[in-house]
Amino acid sequence: MPETRSFTVPELTVPDLLIGAVATVPDNVALDFLGATTTYRELAAQVDRAAALLAAAGVRAGDRVALGLPNCPQHVVAFYGALRLGAVVAEHNPLAAPAELRAQLDVHGARVVVCWERSLDKVVPDGDLGGRTVLSVDLTAALPRRSRLLLRLPLPAARSQRAAMRAPVPAGVLSWERELRRIPPLPGTHPGPEQGDTAVLLHTGGTTGTPKAVVLTHRNLVANVAQSAAWVSGLRHGAEVFSAVLPFFHAFGLTLSLTTAVHLGATQVVFPRFDTDMVLAAMRRRPVTFFGGVPPMFARLADAAEERGADLSSVRFAISGAMALDGAVAAHWERVTGGLIIEGYGMTETSPVALGNPLGPGRRPGALGLPFPGTEVRVVDPEEPAVDVPDGAVGELLVRGPQVFAGYWADPAATADVMVDGGWLRTGDLVHRGRDGFVTLADRRKELIITGGFNVYPSQVEDAVRPMPGVRDVAVVGVPDGARGERVVAALVLEPGAHVDLAAVRRWAQERLSAYAVPRAVTVLDDLPRSQLGKVLRRVVREQLLAAQPA
Repeated sequence: MPETRSFTVPELTVPDLLIGAVATVPDNVALDFLGATTTYRELAAQVDRAAALLAAAGVRAGDRVALGLPNCPQHVVAFYGALRLGAVVAEHNPLAAPAELRAQLDVHGARVVVCWERSLDKVVPDGDLGGRTVLSVDLTAALPRRSRLLLRLPLPAARSQRAAMRAPVPAGVLSWERELRRIPPLPGTHPGPEQGDTAVLLHTGGTTGTPKAVVLTHRNLVANVAQSAAWVSGLRHGAEVFSAVLPFFHAFGLTLSLTTAVHLGATQVVFPRFDTDMVLAAMRRRPVTFFGGVPPMFARLADAAEERGADLSSVRFAISGAMALDGAVAAHWERVTGGLIIEGYGMTETSPVALGNPLGPGRRPGALGLPFPGTEVRVVDPEEPAVDVPDGAVGELLVRGPQVFAGYWADPAATADVMVDGGWLRTGDLVHRGRDGFVTLADRRKELIITGGFNVYPSQVEDAVRPMPGVRDVAVVGVPDGARGERVVAALVLEPGAHVDLAAVRRWAQERLSAYAVPRAVTVLDDLPRSQLGKVLRRVVREQLLAAQPA
């Protein structure tokens, strides 16, 4: 039977989180962007101007405002400015392919777009604004004054750096920074959103590759903030420093940085992208106490810190998500920092966190953990989701709680595919649950390989092949194989100078896997395709293999 602990969602909206921080720690640094600082009082004043600017552009409650921005102060200001009006923020990856970005804009119909200069060519191809109001963001405007002056120097390094941050602005596109300076702030009497209103649209392709816009309400987001704060109970209001390296347009980065950190009145050290040197340099300037990231980030930072003698001892807590946390990576991080690292599980549709490891000796690297406060889980037969499977058996994970999304934007059929009667979300993840309640991932249901009537879990095969000498990384997928259903294929990334063939892989794997799960083909790739958070995209690997097959 599903279990849940007593939990009440605070009667707040997302803008209330910022209001609370301003009321309690107005002079705390809210944002540190490569050395340029903004206090909570200053941030709120900019948000009021942003809300006025968007209102002047015609934005009303319920309208969509599209953001195509990297992590930067302007992103935070635009996010809260739109929500202050009761508008819906539609987040977009500024580095997405042009066709993908334009298709997303067409689906939700935003008439106002706030966009990084270097992404404008995707939003306004050939200078065509498409009837939208487009506001361009100059990333260099948020830098410290000294950095801005250095970028103007007639030196090759300065020109290269400037070109990486800026781009020409087509006619008709307005400057976000210039318009913000000109407009008076929105009056405090302007009505805000209700808790049940839609707050954010986040785009996800899941494992099917079909992009969908996930609808998250103010209640969804506030619930996950309260759940996260309760889970990491050692966090101190107004005294933490968060490292904001995860992209704000992703659910993980949004919840950690745009909502939870603000709720806590924390200082955020904001990075436009993850870069080991940049993070270590910032740690010397402003030591971080809380780090949210993905396993490759923790591995690279711990290695670099150890090699250079860098001090990471200020990091008391770290949370890892998006992919399984290897026990060796977790142990190395805790040895280098002296702090704790735990793994969380979630998806965009759960705002995003649904389960987590305990913050203490009971944590289990590699396990998804226990349900968050107020969250119920079930493990069911994938073909009969009304039927629960016994503890220890593999089944599909179902989640119910206040953080579970309101559906897919304008797509009731897709929503119906994942929602089961009673508000249960079908995650598509295959897991098993122990008698102690700990949930461990078996695999993605939609990435399950069926060969000769047997179920093969890709992650199980990957775990068996990855330690093989000469193998640096591996992704396992299924490709069509006639009457057998699918053939197990291992896509390998090799160590420099290594040679690994199918016969060697099969000899290695036969000692560790059932015969039906041993790869029947291998291919060698220079690297594995990954998401913005570093998660291997098995779907893309499979598409590459299929495309390479002779017609």
